[in-house]
Amino acid sequence: MLFSSMTFLGLFLPVVCIVYFFAKQSIRNYVLLIASFIFYAWGGIDYLAIMILTILVNYTGAILLDKHRSSKKVILLITVILNLSFLIYFKYFNFLIENYNSIFSADVSFIKVVMPIGISFYTFQAMSYLIDVYREEVPAQKDIYKLSLYISLFPQLVAGPIVKYHDVNKEIDVRTVNFEKVSYGIKRFILGLAKKVLIANTLGAVADKIFSQPVEQFGILTSWIGALAYSLQLYYDFSGYSDMAIGLGMIFGFRFMENFNYPYISRSITEFWRRWHISLSTWFKEYLYIPLGGNRKSSVRTYINLLIVFFVTGLWHGASWSFVVWGLWHGLFMIIERRIGINKSYGSFIKQILCHFYVIIAFIIGWVIFRADSLSYAVSYIRNMFGLVSDHKIVFELPYYVDTIEIIAFAFGILCAFPLFRNILSVKPERKIALAGLNLFLLIIFILSAASIASSTYNPFIYFRF
Repeated sequence: MLFSSMTFLGLFLPVVCIVYFFAKQSIRNYVLLIASFIFYAWGGIDYLAIMILTILVNYTGAILLDKHRSSKKVILLITVILNLSFLIYFKYFNFLIENYNSIFSADVSFIKVVMPIGISFYTFQAMSYLIDVYREEVPAQKDIYKLSLYISLFPQLVAGPIVKYHDVNKEIDVRTVNFEKVSYGIKRFILGLAKKVLIANTLGAVADKIFSQPVEQFGILTSWIGALAYSLQLYYDFSGYSDMAIGLGMIFGFRFMENFNYPYISRSITEFWRRWHISLSTWFKEYLYIPLGGNRKSSVRTYINLLIVFFVTGLWHGASWSFVVWGLWHGLFMIIERRIGINKSYGSFIKQILCHFYVIIAFIIGWVIFRADSLSYAVSYIRNMFGLVSDHKIVFELPYYVDTIEIIAFAFGILCAFPLFRNILSVKPERKIALAGLNLFLLIIFILSAASIASSTYNPFIYFRF
């Protein structure tokens, strides 16, 4: 079930809110837990069974960690291996078989493995809880229902933000809900819905049309338009979903971390990763990069640690070498930036502009690798962007791919990628005219979003598969 679906907007969410707010404080966690299980089971009851097994493994592992501190390393290792085994089997099994067959010229049969929705997100959440208990930052949760709620909470279950246990464990026990929080949550949700439906979906159609063609059939300008369309689609798709998740969390009394902070204004790839998918990058920093040694040892060791982290980051996104190369692409730039000290001082205004231009080119090329169905297509597409494909047989000119509505979506997508409207939801109550204008604006974009959802069958969600 997508947040941007009429089933969720017209049925699931209203029913959950009514039951939740009329329920006694003492049973609201159970209301949310049942709602989260129903939400997840909507995509297949088998998926729910796998998630419940993950909950049981981590609940048991944490209890054992609490009781047997002398053996905590062994217990942690076993439980982490069990968590990763679920992830490896359901997400990477066929990828491993494919590469085994290729390397050893074998003919091992593939098994039809269907990946549970959002398994990468809830597995990482479960492991953060386990590691927090191992580090004695939080006590083991004795109430299995509360731990189940943490791992399965539907607002951020299938696409994040990845919520670390030590950030929300107190809110699971006690949280307050008031008019201000609910009001802000609704507004944040509507803003995210509009980003997803009105911008991401519109530009996604452009990207899909271009990337579905052989590169010889479109020219240089079209290839750049396709890459830019996908770059904006991915940002508004994912950040829009994060906005919706944060808004829903606020409605029910949870404060989730921000997941995006205008990443496309970055002046280095290092800064980009401080602004893009913040919950994932902080997870890797806290639970992988720092345990590996971070930057506390030699420069060479730091570079190796960065490559490991970005190799895993790429692999986390999908079972394909394209994702691995995309991750290493970013890791390589971070090593270069660290080596030349680009993040210590950006210098003059001209240098800042040049740095920003370099980052734009770097991440757009990276998104082409991320989007392409294969590495060979990605290489051909990038060559086409720089005029290195000579045997063009252009079938459709640019107007075929982009119409007036899509040009408007491009304009809004580029404009809103800058922090011009950062505080749009922070209008104070005493500013009645501004507040009325904001509420009218939100009502209009909600109606437009709902109308778009109801009238269109095109409603992809990129990060749903992770």
